Amino acid sequence: MHRRHVPAAALALAVVALAGCASPASSATKPAETNLQRAQHTGRAAGGGGLPTGPGPQARYTVQEQPTPGTCLYHYTTAKEPLPDPACTPGAVSPAVTQTNLAQTICNPSGYTKGIRPPVAVTGPEKTANEASYGYKGDLHDAEYDHLVSLELGGDPNDPRNLWVEPPSPSHKPGGGPNNPKDQVESKLHTAICSGQVQLRDAQQAIATDWTTALSRFRIK
Repeated sequence: MHRRHVPAAALALAVVALAGCASPASSATKPAETNLQRAQHTGRAAGGGGLPTGPGPQARYTVQEQPTPGTCLYHYTTAKEPLPDPACTPGAVSPAVTQTNLAQTICNPSGYTKGIRPPVAVTGPEKTANEASYGYKGDLHDAEYDHLVSLELGGDPNDPRNLWVEPPSPSHKPGGGPNNPKDQVESKLHTAICSGQVQLRDAQQAIATDWTTALSRFRIK
C-alpha cells in the first residue's frame, strides 16, 4: 500500500496542536500544600457544620506547623474573655473517641488524657510559634497552650487546628501562671457527657464555638 509522505513541518505542527489539547492536570504540576494548608483544607471538606477530625493519639508526636505569624486574631466576649480565631483554630476531634466507646476512653475511671498528651518537647516549640501566629504580646508564662476541644472531651491531642495560645482571663493575676475559667467549663462538660446528660458531639461543638456559653446551652450550672 502506498504511504503518503507527510512533510516534517506539518508533523511538527500536529504535535504542538495535540500538546495544546492536554488537560491542565497533565500539563502543569500544582504546588504542594503545606501540612497546615492540608489540615485546613481537610477541615473545610468535613462540612455539615461538624468539627474536623484530626489524626488522633500518636505513639510519637512531632512538632506541627502553625499558622503564618500575624494571621490569627483573638476575639473577646463582652466580659473580655478570650476566644480563638475560628479560621486558625476551629477545633478538631480525635477519631479514637466516639459516643459508643466513652467508657473505654474519656470516661474511663483509670484515666485517659495522661497517656495521650504530647510532650513538652513538642508543645513547647509549637506554643512559641503559635504565639507569633496570634501576635500574643503578654507573658507567655501566663498564657496556656490550650486544646480548644480539650482532651477530656475527645479533642485531638496535637492537631494545629485544635491548639492556640490562650491569653489569661481578666481575673488572672500576672505572674501566677495559667489559670483559666475555661478549665472549669471543660470539667463540667466532661461530667455531663459521662453521665449521659449531653452527647459527645454536641459538647465538642459547643465548646469549640464559644467556651463561655457552652454550659448555658445545656442548662448546666
